[in-house]
Order: sequence, then structure tokens, then C-alpha cells
Amino acid sequence: MIQSNNQRGEVRVGPTMNRQLFGVFGDRAEFSRLSAIEQFDHVIEGDSATVGIRDVGYGLPGRTTVYESDDGICLIWGEIIQETPQPPAKRLLERYAETGKSAFDELNGSYLAFVEHKNDALLITDPIRSWEAFYTDAPGVRTFGTDAAKVARTIPDPQLDDRTVAEIIHFGTSFSDSTVVTDLKRIPFDGYLTPDSVGELRRFVYRPKEFDYVGELATRLQRAIERRVPLPGQKGLLLGPGCDSRIVLSQHPELDAAYTVGSSSTACTLAGRHGVEYAALPISERSLDIRPEVIQYTQGIRESVHIHHRGNTDAIDADTIYHGTLFDTLLRGQFLPAHEVELFGRTVTFDGLDPNPDITQHVKSRFGCAGAESIVTDDRFSETDIAGRRPKDLVEPSFESCWDRTDSVYNAIDLFSIKQTPTLAFRTHLADHFLESFIAADRDLIEWHLTTPPEYRTERTFRAALERLDATVLGPTSPVRIRSQHHPIEGFLERIVPDRAPFGNGSSSTSNPSAVDLDTIYETDSLDQKLFPGYDEIHSLPARVKLRMNDLITWIEYATGEPRYTPDQLMSLF
Repeated sequence: MIQSNNQRGEVRVGPTMNRQLFGVFGDRAEFSRLSAIEQFDHVIEGDSATVGIRDVGYGLPGRTTVYESDDGICLIWGEIIQETPQPPAKRLLERYAETGKSAFDELNGSYLAFVEHKNDALLITDPIRSWEAFYTDAPGVRTFGTDAAKVARTIPDPQLDDRTVAEIIHFGTSFSDSTVVTDLKRIPFDGYLTPDSVGELRRFVYRPKEFDYVGELATRLQRAIERRVPLPGQKGLLLGPGCDSRIVLSQHPELDAAYTVGSSSTACTLAGRHGVEYAALPISERSLDIRPEVIQYTQGIRESVHIHHRGNTDAIDADTIYHGTLFDTLLRGQFLPAHEVELFGRTVTFDGLDPNPDITQHVKSRFGCAGAESIVTDDRFSETDIAGRRPKDLVEPSFESCWDRTDSVYNAIDLFSIKQTPTLAFRTHLADHFLESFIAADRDLIEWHLTTPPEYRTERTFRAALERLDATVLGPTSPVRIRSQHHPIEGFLERIVPDRAPFGNGSSSTSNPSAVDLDTIYETDSLDQKLFPGYDEIHSLPARVKLRMNDLITWIEYATGEPRYTPDQLMSLF
């Protein structure tokens, strides 16, 4: 274990994540040179690749599974819905032998899959890349894995990509398949990796048609939840402020507890109506846990602010966790541009979509810093050629790459947003501590998204579908069972969020992705003095930007074993 002591505190390189896939397109000796085999639950070796998996769900129905035979090897890592009596990995290998890459169309779940058959060996993502996989050729053998830091540590002399760093500071995410480490890349969206190439599959392609959008969505939501009920142990639900997780609460018959970040009487009542215990996870200084062990889940490509529950992981008494992540994006058009008009100094929103959206401005409003404090300006970007170019030059190439899967600007906007999956750090952290189920990745729900015209992927359609399943899902009245979660700092929660979470019929703002008041906690915990002592020019930046800077500094040191950026060097990028 490499340690570095500096004024920011001790930064540790390691340990690896609890759940991971790691492999090389090489033999066991190459694998052992780059990783200890004993770190994994199972290692499979084929003629051209060796892959290790580590997963608390390994061997459980619907989870990570492996198959080896004289014809080849196959593993599916993550969540896989078993839709036939035949084991999923065995069936995938046999179907690949019969039909090639089209066999991947039959998979359902949130997963990575590896297949080696005859002269073919490839690793694929699921259709929405709900699990990231990183790769590099720098060690002399193509190496890949789900833990970006672990793969980055195999690079002999890692160099940093200033442009990607600048993107993350300004937007909170990297738009391309690059990372902050030059030789570390991501497998493309809906894509695959082979020993000497990367490519894209064609499972995620928009093909709108006419059908009963509300009825089909209701049926598919119910079916997607039912498929994931059999998971073992105590079952918890992260009950968010909008409609998304309410339908899970309504349709899942075996939930034991529901959790919110911050207190909500509405959530408490909703849980009680369905006979589920309710626990409010307190908001405190731990809600901005900035230890490397937490920041590692950003994978060096996104901000950590979306890990809403990070200060309360130990307080979640569950083995299996459900959530409504990406329902807003896939099913109700969260990122589609609304039709807004400025009238008499006020913004008026009309039904329908913006007939002529400004793509760069729209992306800045959704992925940059919100409000008047935004640092995402053309002037800032044009001051230096290190940061790359203006926001338009950063956004447009990634947006243009979406057109080969659609002929609609609105579908292209949605695809661009899905590719960013801004809550992925939240999900990666959650899945590393619990047996996690990603309902939105269900194949039927993805198909609904791809076949429903954008003007019907709306809040109105979504709410109508929920009401078909449960007419009471949008309004609470009933007794409750409450399980208290105490915190030693009494009154902290009341001072910050006195039951003000927007737990009505709407959803949380994309610019403030959790109930956590970043500015208040940042100031209360004196993070300027802890993170940026002596850097007064940084103290005036928005808290969210400063947290992104800390994410980058910490992750890069965590992944490479040494500090690579000082705060003033990051400042020079904007």
C-alpha cells in the first residue's frame, strides 16, 4: 500500500473495490503480474484472456455467473435476469456460437458480459452502459476492469489529460470515452472490447412507433419490479423525493424498510401505507464524506456529490437495496428541453418541447453549475488553450456522435444525457456495499424508451402509468411505522433541511441533486481550511466546484500513488 502524507491528510492507494471485474487479454501469468489472484472469488482462463471476478452476489440467482466448457468460456458480471431454465452464462455462450453478437440482444439486466469462443474474445456492456469498464494497453497487454483506479495502477508512467480534467471541473462529468489519465479509456456506450479493438453494438437505437404508451409503461414497470423481487435478505428502498421510487414502494411486495436522505413526513406516511418501516438518514458533516475510500467511486470521470447516502452507509440496515435511478431520464424526459419563453422578465413554460433548442446552453444548464455562480462561460474557456476550447467545442462533438442512433434532436439530447449517467458514482458506491438492483436497466423499459416518441416520454405519461398501477401512489394518508436513526449532532438536520425536501408530486432539481445543502455543510465543516488552506482565490468559488476539484486531486493521487495537481494548477485550467 502506497501512502502519501501532505497537508490535505493521508491518501491511501487501495484497497480495490468490493465488487469488481478485472482481466487481461493474456494468460494467467500476465494476470498475476498485474493483480493478485487471491483478490477474486473466481478466475477463468481461456485461450486468449484471463478474467477475475469479485462479487458478494456470485452464484446467487440473477447475479454474477460463470460457465466454462471445451467450446469456450463465458461470464456475466452484475445483475442478469434469468428468463429460461438454462443458466444465463451457459445459454449466452451457446447462443453466441449460433448467432454471434446478436446473442447479446437477448440479455436483460445491468451487467458486463465476457465471451470467448473459438477465435473471438470480447467484453461487452449492457445497452445503456450502466456499468463502466475501463481499459489500457500501457502495461504491454490489454488490461480491463470495472475499477478505474486499479486499471490505472497498471500504467507504468501515467500522464494526465488536462482537457478531461477541465470538463469535469466545469460540467461534473467527462463527455467522451476519455478519462483524466491519458492511457486509460472507457469501453464505448453500448459497446465492446476485443484484444485489439473497441466498437459499438446496435441494441440502443431509437425507432419510435405508435402504441399504448401509458398502458405499456405500466405493464413493463410492474414486470421489471417483479423480476427483481426474489433477491435475498433484508430489502431496503432508497425513497427519493419524486415519483420514481414510489412505484417500487407500491409494487414490491417484500420491502422491509424505506430510507430518505433527510426527514420527510410524506415519505414516512407513504412507507407506512405499504407496511414498510421508514428511516430518515440524517444530514450532517458526514454527508460530504471526502475520504479517498468514498471518492474512488467517481472513477476519475465524475463528481462525488451524487453519492447522496455516503454519510449513512452504516445506518442502512439492508442486504438488498432498490432505487429508482434513471427512471427520470429514460421514462419521463428529465433532460429534454422544455418549451420556455421569456415574457416581461419572467420565464414561462409551455406544454411541449423547445422547437429550437440551443444544445450547448441546454447542456450547460443541466451539467454545469446552476444559477448565477456558473463558471461555465465562453470567456473562461477561451482564456487558455489548456482547457481545450469553448463549451460549444467540448459539447458538440459528443452530441454529434449521438446522431447515428436517431434522427431526432430530442432523442439525440436524451441519448447524450443517458451516456453521461450523472448518478453513476451513486450507484457504484451503493452496489459496492449492498446487493443492489438497477430496475431502470430492464430490457423492456429500455425498449419502451426507444420506441416511445419524445413528446410522450413525459411526466404526464409517467404519472398516468403510475396511477394505473396504484391510484393512491401520488398522495399519502395513513398510519406509519417509524424506525429512528439518531445522530450525535442534534438539531443539525433541522437547521439545514427542516422537512423541506420536495417530497410532493414533482422531482428533485437536476442542479441540486440531493437533499444535502452543499454550501451549508461545506461552510459548517470548514472545508476551505481543510482542503484548500492558503488558496484564497479558490475560496470564492461555488462549493460544488471546490468539491469537484477535491474529487479530482484525491482520485488522481489515489489512483497513481502521488499528488499530480495542486489546487492552483487546477485553477489554471479555467
